[in-house]
This record gives sequence, C-alpha cells and structure tokens, in this order.
Amino acid sequence: MTDVTRTPPPPSPEDMPFEQAPLPGAEPPARPRSALKTVIAGVLLVAGGLWLMMALLPRILSRETRTEPPINTPAATTARRIQANLFYVSDDGAELVQSVRDVAFGDTPTLQVKYIIEAQLAPPPSGFVSAIPAGTKVLGVFLGTHGDAYVDLSPEVVSGHSGGSLNEALVVFAIVNSVTSNLPDVSSVQILVAGKEVDSLAGHIDLREPLSRAQAWIRKGQ
Repeated sequence: MTDVTRTPPPPSPEDMPFEQAPLPGAEPPARPRSALKTVIAGVLLVAGGLWLMMALLPRILSRETRTEPPINTPAATTARRIQANLFYVSDDGAELVQSVRDVAFGDTPTLQVKYIIEAQLAPPPSGFVSAIPAGTKVLGVFLGTHGDAYVDLSPEVVSGHSGGSLNEALVVFAIVNSVTSNLPDVSSVQILVAGKEVDSLAGHIDLREPLSRAQAWIRKGQ
C-alpha cells in the first residue's frame, strides 16, 4: 500500500493564539512604522538644532554691542526774564540816566533783588557808563520787615572807588534806585561791605541807615 504524505491543514482560528487570531473579515494589523518615523525625525531635528547653536554661538558672543548715539535735544528755552529800570552815569557825569534792561526773574523778592543788583553791577551796555567800581560783586541780599533791603557787596566797591562826593553819590544811588524803582515793596536799601555795616564808601554818604530812592539824582524827565 502506497504511503501518501499528507499536508496538514492550516490551523483554524480557534487553534491560533488569542493575539494572532484575526477577526472575521478584518485586515491583519499593520506594523507601527509611523511612530518610528516620528522618533527618527525628532532626533534629527534636535541634532540639527544643536549643530546650528554650536556654529552660531561664537559669532553671537563675539558680536560687539551697538549703542545708538544719543539724540541731541534742542537747547532749553530762555529762562523767564523781566524788564527792570537800571541806572548809569549821564554823559556829563553829573547825574544818573535810566535804562530799561532785561533781568532774570526771581521766584522770591530776595532773589529778585539779587538779580537786579547783579544786573546793575554787570558791565554796562554799549553807550553807557557804570557808576559801580569794576569787580564789585553781590555777596548777599537780606530783606527786613519794614520794606528795607540789605545788600552786601564785595570790598571792590570801596577799594575801586575813584573818590569824591559826586562819584560816591552816583554809586550809592545807582544801587538804591535800581532796587526801589523796580520793587514796590522795598522802600529803602542799606549797603553793607563784606558782611559789615560801614559809615560810607568814600566819607560822604552816610550808610549807617537804609536810604530811600533819590529822585534828585535821576535826570529829569525820566
């Protein structure tokens, strides 16, 4: 009797392991290739980023920091000023002439007196002659309680004096009139020298008390 080799029949679904048994009419499950591709792409992206950082980092660190040049702002506007009556020696040297000049504005009466005196002591404008000895400076200004002002001047007001009663009167009343003519609340001025009371500048005008405005020394019609 001829021995015939039989091929065993394929296993039935019941004989297959549970995880391999296909459902009736369903396709066999595909291998998870998409997840593998995602992992590979992520690794390549990280590697590329690290290479780019290593290549550019030296350039970034060596790059000089650029500072924008400062913007030139326009000059500040001119400070507030007022018009004040200042007094200079007349062309014949016998009296004072009045001239309206621009003077810095003071926020307080004391500061305003200081600015007026400083303007009076400054070199005169063209065409005018100052009665005040050159180099005289304001050392301090004080206001009393009865409308009087005390103006402390540097020693040059005495040492630079040319002498004579006329010249002394022109110096004294150029200062007194410049304050009393511009500040209604100040009616008299006493001149001090280097912080001290003095009898006079040149021996003629008594400075031991505050002096009022002297219209007689101002050219008539002004």
